[in-house]
Formats: sequence, structure tokens, C-alpha cells
Amino acid sequence: MPVIAKSDLLQGTLDLLILKTLSLEKLHGYAIAQRINLSSRALLQVPQGSLYPAVHRLEQKGWLAAEWDQTDTGREAKFYALTRQGRRQLEHEIADWKRLAEGIALILAITEADV
Repeated sequence: MPVIAKSDLLQGTLDLLILKTLSLEKLHGYAIAQRINLSSRALLQVPQGSLYPAVHRLEQKGWLAAEWDQTDTGREAKFYALTRQGRRQLEHEIADWKRLAEGIALILAITEADV
């Protein structure tokens, strides 16, 4: 199965993936990308050049909070966590995604008999 590149993701999908990933635990940037890759069974790979600008944008919107901490390897890294506002935004993003997926599923189910 082919990997879906960031450029192939729908606009706003990266925000949803980051918010959902951080809803489970605080993570540093590289770990966010790894978790998305692992959770999607390697179907989604987010390059760091796309991830970090998105994370910083979400932080500026007040959806993420950041603090410096040590990684498992002892390296200092900036860890990100959802804020209360970020959790509310995640709920909106999930609802929007479900509506979009439902609409696409309806279109994909159309047959010649339906036309």
C-alpha cells in the first residue's frame, strides 16, 4: 500500500493528526511524527519540514502548550501538550472530519442505478 505524503493530505488534516496524537500524552516534535507513522501503520509520514511549522502555528493559536524536558535518551527537547482550548478544537476537528468522510462515502457509494 502506498504511503500518503503530507502534500496528499487534505488541508487541515495535519492539524487533526497532531491534536489527536497529543491528546494521549505530551510529546516532542520527532516523537509526534513517529507516533503518527506508527499509528497509521506507516501509511502517513509527516516530514519534519511540515510538522514543525504546523506545531508552531497550533501553539500560536493557543491549542498547544510547550515546555522543555528531557527525552528518554537524556536529550533536551521541547515537549508539546494540548491545552483546554486545544481539546475543544480537537472535538471540532473530529466532528468535521467525520462529516467529510460521511459525504465522501456517500459519493463513493453512488452507482449508475442511482443516477
